Amino acid sequence: MSKETGFTTMAGAKIQAAIPEIGVGILGYSFMGKAHSNAFKTIPYMMYPPPAIPKLVGICGRNEEAVKEAAHRYGYENYYTDWHKMLANEHIRVFDNGGPNNLHVEPTIAAAQAGKHLFCEKPLAITAEQAKTMWDAAEKAGVKHQVGYNYRFVPAIRQAKELIEKGLLGRIYHFRAVYLQEWVMPHYNTPKIWRLDEKVAGSGALGDLGAHLVDLGRFLVGEFKSVGAIVKTIIDERPLPDGSGSGKVTLDDAFVSVVEFENGAIGTLEATRFAGGRKNHQVIEINGEKGSIEFNLERLNELNVFWVDEEPKETQGFHNVLISDSYHPWWENWWPHGHIIGWEHTFIHQFTHLFDCIVNDKPVAPYGATFEDGYKAAVVCDAITEAARTKKQVDVNSD
Repeated sequence: MSKETGFTTMAGAKIQAAIPEIGVGILGYSFMGKAHSNAFKTIPYMMYPPPAIPKLVGICGRNEEAVKEAAHRYGYENYYTDWHKMLANEHIRVFDNGGPNNLHVEPTIAAAQAGKHLFCEKPLAITAEQAKTMWDAAEKAGVKHQVGYNYRFVPAIRQAKELIEKGLLGRIYHFRAVYLQEWVMPHYNTPKIWRLDEKVAGSGALGDLGAHLVDLGRFLVGEFKSVGAIVKTIIDERPLPDGSGSGKVTLDDAFVSVVEFENGAIGTLEATRFAGGRKNHQVIEINGEKGSIEFNLERLNELNVFWVDEEPKETQGFHNVLISDSYHPWWENWWPHGHIIGWEHTFIHQFTHLFDCIVNDKPVAPYGATFEDGYKAAVVCDAITEAARTKKQVDVNSD
């Protein structure tokens, strides 16, 4: 389905083009539902000209009152409390799974079998074995598939990727990454919500935060060869959300991992939700023979770079680069240089990428994370869990 739409460029010239509409059905209306819906509504007038216009066909959640309100708030045509019924809507071409981790497998595979293109939040599944079934189903159905590793779509991260691909860092020696938050510390009195329930989330800081670090390691440096780890549950009992008592917490609150990559680079990964004062502190540093790169998510428009052969030596050191010029990734769609963008823009970029791949039959990889990438990240996360259990360095095998 398409419609003729006239757009006016910033220079004032009008473009007449057939912009296809793509019907979207989303599972989940809370945190990710808000972030994804904002992206869908922004794409048509900011990612100009858009590869497609997202049509908000359906939104699904378990709480009828809440999902009805979300449909009204975001502008979805229909709301559902049963994802089976939503997937039966023939106007939905893309299934966006933003639900809890234990609801990733069954609805996504059903959507693939119904011929719908797929987007699924990370981690792709609770285990690598489950993730493999999702990847297999998507490939068998011949549909496009993407995982919500949205930090691949931060302009500074993509700029770092381009520098590495051009060989400007030379041989990579180290990948060092931390992801620190504080929201489950005792003073917040956080109850045993789904993110703290092993049956629903599968893992804690590892799947929620560490999976992002694993994906960025694979994206920027290469495949993992082996991992060692310590995994820790810091508070093992929390009040239930309904106030009826307390429940045991068995998933991880924090982990630290020592890793080796297939190309010989070594590194460390650390994630916790008990880092007092840290709100969303994700920092990665890559050291190579010709230079180093440092990125901090809380300053996501910036990239710190160091070049070994820079002259004069007396002033050699890290330089802070503001990634906001028109020649930086995606910036032609946004503002004059120095007018910074935010976290929500990563979702706009990643969904634009998916819609472009659907409309123009392009591969989602290597810049978007496919279900294959989701599976391989899950293999690494499973290996970290096994390394912590056995107290041994564990080989990573995703063949």
